Amino acid sequence: MGEIFGFNAHESYAERCQQLLQHRIAVWDVLFTCEREGSLDTAISSATVNDFVTFFKNHPEIKRICFNGAAAEQYFQRHVMPVLKNTQFSYVRLPSTSPAHASLTLSEKTLAWKRGLLIG
Repeated sequence: MGEIFGFNAHESYAERCQQLLQHRIAVWDVLFTCEREGSLDTAISSATVNDFVTFFKNHPEIKRICFNGAAAEQYFQRHVMPVLKNTQFSYVRLPSTSPAHASLTLSEKTLAWKRGLLIG
């Protein structure tokens, strides 16, 4: 995000969050809690999704959701989409930013995210 929006990715967490807010970007995990041994998404168990119904009620201006990889999108489609009513937004799955997702270079991931965010 620092590369895309032109801020220092090594700034403090609070400053990076502020930079994202200034660019009208919200970051929220699809999952509220889960158990996972190791770092693979396939190892996720006992998952509970975040309360997106309330989230969208509190933030009706959200028009686009970008998922950081396939697992987030799958949990959202399976557990959130069925309970959303009268919520208008588009969404796109983008390549995972995890270094474990090595089929794309960082430059390719950055370009995909820039396009997904509808910038440029």
